[in-house]
Amino acid sequence: MQYHQVSIEDAVVACLVGSGYSPVSETQPGRHTGPRLPPPACHPLTQLVFIPNAAQLAHLHRKTTFNISTLSDIICIHLRGPPVTVNMLWICVGLLAGLFSCVLPQEAQEPISYSCTEGYEYDSVSEQCKDIDECALLDGACKGGMQCINHYGGYLCLPKSARIFISKEGEEAPPPDPVAPPRQPQAPRVFPGQVSYTSRTTVRCSAGFMPDDQNVCRDINECDTQSPCQHHCYNLIGSFLCQCNQGHELAPDLVSCQDIDECSFSSYMCQYQCINSPGSYSCECPEGYQLQGNRLCQDVNECETGTHNCQDDEMCWNYYGGFRCYPRNPCEAPYTQSSENRCICRSQNECQGLPPSIVYKYMSIQAERPVPADIFQIQATNIYANTHNTFRIKAGNEAVDFFLRRSSNASAMLVLTKPLSGPREYVVDLEMITHHLTMNYHSSSLLRLTVIVGAYAF
Repeated sequence: MQYHQVSIEDAVVACLVGSGYSPVSETQPGRHTGPRLPPPACHPLTQLVFIPNAAQLAHLHRKTTFNISTLSDIICIHLRGPPVTVNMLWICVGLLAGLFSCVLPQEAQEPISYSCTEGYEYDSVSEQCKDIDECALLDGACKGGMQCINHYGGYLCLPKSARIFISKEGEEAPPPDPVAPPRQPQAPRVFPGQVSYTSRTTVRCSAGFMPDDQNVCRDINECDTQSPCQHHCYNLIGSFLCQCNQGHELAPDLVSCQDIDECSFSSYMCQYQCINSPGSYSCECPEGYQLQGNRLCQDVNECETGTHNCQDDEMCWNYYGGFRCYPRNPCEAPYTQSSENRCICRSQNECQGLPPSIVYKYMSIQAERPVPADIFQIQATNIYANTHNTFRIKAGNEAVDFFLRRSSNASAMLVLTKPLSGPREYVVDLEMITHHLTMNYHSSSLLRLTVIVGAYAF
């Protein structure tokens, strides 16, 4: 048997084949005395089995030398390291019929480790990477009441209401159940869906979601893709919300808008009449009035605006909602006009039993005025000493609509006792009787008041 003494480094380079090396002396271990020959091509099995062990030995005992004995079918390596630190090891590699056998060293070799893709683990029995069931391994993998669904390389958290179906290779997943349009906005939901295991994992999302390229359910912006709302659309997670313009409200289908009849809310929307229109409303006033602001009606003074038809010998008198024409000279025989709205009786014979003077006054009030109400005050123009004045309603109060209350010796107040309806004209004669205490006689004066009641309470 022929031996060659080489170092670990040379053995690794030469694939531990004895040929190509010449003997070296003991005094210079690891040095070649002859020329180094190019190493022959290594057998793949020799590289696979032996070189890793030699490299490990070279790392641990870099200066250790050993002998190589060349046989017809076996190469044996005898390590000659220091006896204190290195045990005697024999490593034999067989090259019989393309096979090899190894004699393990006295110290056990480190096990070979394998790494798999995340979500998989190595199975030593099948010698393959198999999927890790995280749902069984992780306690509470899914939170919030979601159910854990294991799939290749990971797991999904889905609502417990999700239906899971399995189809064979090449078989199409069943179509989703038809979903009616939402009758009301749905509560926001995140990533709901149903899982189908085919050649790859697919997700069937709930209404309002659709899967993306990564099979994750994403919210659908219905406002951009469908424009379902008649007026305004606001996207929500998994749904959408419709709102209407001012003056409209959502119909029962929650997508279309219908007009709001504001006039039906209250009779106080307008003072006179409410007119509904699409999306709004307006107030109207009766003839003789004009709209003040948005709901109130204001009387139009036709006498000031010149929109009356009174003649030159007539006086225009405005009242609530209209006007009336009265003669400028209201005096009737035997009275004659002494001044504006004042008539006197100059003939003692003809005026026997009649008031010596009559004053004409006009006033207007709204209909249905709350009572009691003070509406007119009469005042004595002349006050004499040693006189006493009394007041009374002489005519025009057959229905007892008025009451005259004496305020002082020189004045009295006409009080309205009943709400009056209009349009209507009331003519009331108010008489003041003066008693002369020293001369023991009395006189009277008459005020003829025309009260015009408008048609409305404004």
